Amino acid sequence: MTANTVAGANRSLRRRYEQLATEQGFVADPYQDKIVDTLDDLLQALSKDDLDSRPGFFARLFARKPNPASAPQGLYIHGSVGRGKTMLMDMFFDQAPVAGKRRAHFNDFMADVHDRIARHRAEVKAGTAKGDDPIPPVAQDLADQAKLLCFDEFSVTDIADAMILSRLFTALFDQGVVLVATSNVAPDNLYRDGLNRQLFLPFIGLLKRHVAVLDIGGTHDHRMAKLKRLPVYMTPLDAQTAGRMDQAWAVACEGHRPAPAKVSVKAREIAVPLAAGRAARFRFEDLCSQPLAARDYLAIVERYPTLFVDGIPVLDAARRNEAKRLILLVDVLYDRHATLIATAAAEPDALFQGRPGSTEAFEFVRTASRLVEMQSETWQRQSDATSRPEPAPAPLSD
Repeated sequence: MTANTVAGANRSLRRRYEQLATEQGFVADPYQDKIVDTLDDLLQALSKDDLDSRPGFFARLFARKPNPASAPQGLYIHGSVGRGKTMLMDMFFDQAPVAGKRRAHFNDFMADVHDRIARHRAEVKAGTAKGDDPIPPVAQDLADQAKLLCFDEFSVTDIADAMILSRLFTALFDQGVVLVATSNVAPDNLYRDGLNRQLFLPFIGLLKRHVAVLDIGGTHDHRMAKLKRLPVYMTPLDAQTAGRMDQAWAVACEGHRPAPAKVSVKAREIAVPLAAGRAARFRFEDLCSQPLAARDYLAIVERYPTLFVDGIPVLDAARRNEAKRLILLVDVLYDRHATLIATAAAEPDALFQGRPGSTEAFEFVRTASRLVEMQSETWQRQSDATSRPEPAPAPLSD
């Protein structure tokens, strides 16, 4: 694909946005309008720039270096949860006239970067690669693969990420890579209160030189407003309940393409069967029949504060481990004031049928109470009003 593919596609994102509004029956948001127009401007710039025509590795050996000044300025869109940032970025990504493009959650991208750094060091040790500094070759490989990077949920909480971002993105921008990102925080608040933050500050300056920073504005969470009109705890487990669950999931997915994803926790990855923006959908077995712990549930909820869980069964003594994990999961959801949409075999107070007086039976009383509270209008209003700022930076050691 070349830039000519979309030549003359004036205001193509605007047309797609208005089409989506008609199809899904929502009123165009004036706060989103300004973002749509700016993204359309970037589409126009990309169609003229033709990032894909820039020389690759071997061409660069015998040609002048890329001119980063010729690359269009990227965008950094920040604002409250549920304002449509991810939806707009995904619409932009779909129409971007660049074959070499990549769309990723920022944490997943950084996990890939650390993997590439580790591989380069292993190759140097094995004598199959040269260079003590892995950042330049890693950045070069990334730039060769994608001249347009689109990041969702730009958030810096890890000191290892913070310490390499400035050098990594200096190299990427030098290769003419264009960045479009969404975030809940303005650039100046990235890695706020993080360890050795003064070493991170050059990245903020670098970022602001290469992207236009836009605050989407507004405070209304469109998606949650629609979800609140739907039931959030549905029983029994039958075809009608499954249909209502699918309806709620469709609302949560508006503007997004559901797809499998992964959440990284230390050196492990947790499979997410379906994810769409800030919502994820699991079967009960995915979350409670696997050896997951509090750290895992916290990582999932930080990434996906709207959680769909299909098929919570009635639990007994034979499934006490699953009961313990459900107790832990609900505690995490409750403490994080996350939104749970679930289908279950019974009402909360009848979900556990284990031995009376057992530890699980005692603890499940709290779980049932919380499941009931999380269905209330008061809880839903509080959930909507509760902001979810960038998480606190992770400690150096566990």
